[in-house]
Amino acid sequence: MNEQNKNHTDEKIINNEINDHTVDNNINTAEINDTNAQDQIVTDIGIKKKLIRKKKTIGSYIKKFIILCVGACLYAAGLEIFLIPNQIIDGGVVGISIMASYLTDIEFSVFMLTINLPFLYLGYKHIGKTFSISTIIAIVLLSLWTQYFEPIAQVTDDFFLAAIFGGIVAGAGVGLIIRNSGSLDGTEIVAIIVDKRSTFSVGEVVLFFNVFILGAAGFIFGWDKAMYSLVAYFVISKMIDVVIKGLDESYAVMIVSDESDEIADALMSRLGRGVTFIKGMGAYTGDPKKVIYCVVTRLEVDKLKDIAIEKDDNAFRFMI
Repeated sequence: MNEQNKNHTDEKIINNEINDHTVDNNINTAEINDTNAQDQIVTDIGIKKKLIRKKKTIGSYIKKFIILCVGACLYAAGLEIFLIPNQIIDGGVVGISIMASYLTDIEFSVFMLTINLPFLYLGYKHIGKTFSISTIIAIVLLSLWTQYFEPIAQVTDDFFLAAIFGGIVAGAGVGLIIRNSGSLDGTEIVAIIVDKRSTFSVGEVVLFFNVFILGAAGFIFGWDKAMYSLVAYFVISKMIDVVIKGLDESYAVMIVSDESDEIADALMSRLGRGVTFIKGMGAYTGDPKKVIYCVVTRLEVDKLKDIAIEKDDNAFRFMI
């Protein structure tokens, strides 16, 4: 009897162990399923994020292409409707292409593409892939748009009006293209490369090229047209600045003065601008200085100077 009870007890223990083992297996299985579910959720989230990034990337590319297209359209309109019919040129490769087209009767767009090719190769090698692709797209679009606008009659035969309004339209187009990491001019690519390897700035190198290009226009079209071309070039340059920086251009101004507290109070009360003090020290005297840092619009720069001079004739100012 005792032996039967003992066997019965052993069976219970064995059954309990089996049940515990089964429960452990179920728990482990549940944990594995939970882990798999979590991994699946993480994977799904990762896929969704990739899809969102891909959509954003595609959207940004489409937006960039549209802006490049609009910029090329404006520049082509400025050239074909205002400048070229009046024998007024822009600088750089565009100016060379206009003169070459005039001398050979070959279409302007052909020279634009041909002359820019070696510069595009330089841009790809020394500046970057994105810049080169944007530039290629802009130049191709410009060539197509010039074909479209070429048959359209010129708006005015007044050279001065053509230089002003052609410069405004063309400058707006170039500004849009530059804002989207592109270019229409191979000389700008050379200027960027030279700027990296010398003390000359991009603007100085471009101006150097354009002096010769606009000078050549004087021999081909006449010196009066060369002077109108210079006016157009100036208007285009200013319009590019407006498009890139905006009409409400701001400047960061720093003022070093012994009367920094009075100047700061005057700037806050009379200009309504916030002022920040930066701790400085005179290199020669070692005296501590309060440097005033203030951001103003270009229309407020002169008023800021007047306030600073009014409070301290020896105040030192510089803009960033």
